[in-house]
Amino acid sequence: MEKLVLVIHVLAAVGVIGLVLLQHGKGADMGASFGSGASGSLFGVSGSSNFMSRATAAFVVVFFATSLTLAYMASNKAGDASVVKTQAAKIMDNKSPAVPAADVVKPEAPATEVVPK
Repeated sequence: MEKLVLVIHVLAAVGVIGLVLLQHGKGADMGASFGSGASGSLFGVSGSSNFMSRATAAFVVVFFATSLTLAYMASNKAGDASVVKTQAAKIMDNKSPAVPAADVVKPEAPATEVVPK
C-alpha cells in the first residue's frame, strides 16, 4: 500500500512541476502592455480558469493528500519504534542505567603541588 501511495506521490510531483513550467505567467506580457494601450489588462480581471490551472490544482491536491498519507503511514509502522521512545522506555523500566558504569570517567587529581608561602 505504501509503495502505491509513493508512486502516486512522485507522479503528482512530476505533474505539478511540468504544469507549472508550461503555464504562461500573468506578468509575462507586462512589457508589451506599457505603451501599447493595453495597460488595463495589466491588472485587469483574470478570466475563468483554463485547463492547465485546474489540472495543476488537482495535482497539488493529490500531492498534498499523498504527503499526509505517507507521513501517517511512516509514523504508525508496526514494530518500528523511534529511538527516543525506546530510550525513554529503558529509563522508565530501570532495567538499564541511563549511563553505563563503564562510560563514567573519574577526574584525576591535579599533578601540580601547592607550595605554602
